[in-house]
Amino acid sequence: MKVRTLFVGACLAAAVLSVFASIATRRAARAVDANAAVATRTSSVEWPTHFRGRPLTQLAPAPLDARFAHRFPGAIARFTDGTQTLIVRRVDRPTRTLHPATDCFRAAGYATTASSARIDGSGEHWRCFVAARDGARMRVCERIAAGRFDATQGYTDVSAWYWSALGSTGPWWAITVISALDEKAA
Repeated sequence: MKVRTLFVGACLAAAVLSVFASIATRRAARAVDANAAVATRTSSVEWPTHFRGRPLTQLAPAPLDARFAHRFPGAIARFTDGTQTLIVRRVDRPTRTLHPATDCFRAAGYATTASSARIDGSGEHWRCFVAARDGARMRVCERIAAGRFDATQGYTDVSAWYWSALGSTGPWWAITVISALDEKAA
């Protein structure tokens, strides 16, 4: 009787383990496929080489970028110009997965100030806020440019962009610029 119970238990354990192994293998394969798809989409984009006259260096994607990019209708890349970080998203079609940077920073545990509109030296409109966490403070500015990365026409409000984009074709460039702040620059 004990041998039969042991045998049945071992068979059940083997069956359950094979199901879990199969599920884990499928999830891992999907993750690899998703990362490969993101890498393919990202590498096929002609990314900007300069920002405000300064050369850009592409950075490795953050882990959150790959997770977000999996369902994003476009491509995402990170850059630096030596003093600030740019998160650039090329958007191929109108989508509700594009949202304000304040949402991302709050979800990551940052305290954020109210957003305010700004116009830079070249006449581009930006929506900016300050994000703070663990003593680090940064100014975050964002905009959505229509057609070309360096287009002066664009949007500072994601919702306004979305409703306008429903009646047009892309691509659009969602540009987020992150600059470290010292106490005097606040």
